[in-house]
Amino acid sequence: MTHPTDFPRDGQPPALLAHLRTALWLAGIGLPVLPLRAGKLPFGNCPACTSSKGAGPCRCGDRPNMLAAGPCQCPAPCHAWAAATTDPAILRSPAWARAWQQAGAVAYHPGGAGLTVVDLDNAEAVAWARQTLPATLTVKTTRGEHWVYQGAMQSANGARPGIDIKSHMVYARWYNPGTGTITALPDAVRGLVVREESTAPLRRGVDSSSPARATWDRSVATGCRHTEAFVHTGLERGLAKVRACTNSGAGSQAYGVARFLAGQHTACPGPCGLELLAQQIIDAAVSVDVPEAYAERAVRNGLGTGLVKAS
Repeated sequence: MTHPTDFPRDGQPPALLAHLRTALWLAGIGLPVLPLRAGKLPFGNCPACTSSKGAGPCRCGDRPNMLAAGPCQCPAPCHAWAAATTDPAILRSPAWARAWQQAGAVAYHPGGAGLTVVDLDNAEAVAWARQTLPATLTVKTTRGEHWVYQGAMQSANGARPGIDIKSHMVYARWYNPGTGTITALPDAVRGLVVREESTAPLRRGVDSSSPARATWDRSVATGCRHTEAFVHTGLERGLAKVRACTNSGAGSQAYGVARFLAGQHTACPGPCGLELLAQQIIDAAVSVDVPEAYAERAVRNGLGTGLVKAS
């Protein structure tokens, strides 16, 4: 299906129409859509939804990041992926108008349309997919490709280096209609997430016997070449980045922080007590409402990727 080039005009200003037209077309073919601001991020929650952090329940049932099931009842495009809709009345509503005027892109909720997007973020990931996965609808992106399959599943960041799985409870940016024919979600893609759950303990530099909530120090990092000040400074900066993601993106940020920190320790003889650092990153992500299992998986994959890439 090709993207239409002539949409009916509705009296809205051109700046608003650019992405709203695309959104209306996508909604018409069954994709729940939402606006993204500059930087591919969703718009922040309205005051009523933001207030759930200790200031009383929000109008959506106290789900600041929509970690519980159910649609967002707020008239504004709050709660990121959960705001995605196929209802043209909502897309055209006054509550969404300002977001469309400021939008830098359009996104959709793959799981809401029964789809899974394999997000291939670089040339190496694309090459792996072409050798491993069955062909399907392929969309060129700014850095790689989206492979779109029919069927929904659990989402996961860092399922493999350079590969994210986008389906339930996430959004994917819309680029173009792509080429090829969409095919059924294969077991090879589902297996990427299954393997995450059974990842072997991380190699080099990890003290697997460290207590879950202990503090990192020399007693658990006898083989680390860094000073305590260096490690704690880097960790606190990373934790601050994770905690700042109060609306969305904390899981991805936790993955990135874990990957960066792991990369700092590849030259150490070990152990470096990385599991203690990992637990603090997980705790930070959970504090902004990332499900613990999701946070653990993201951080574990981040540590593993950081160690492998920097080796």
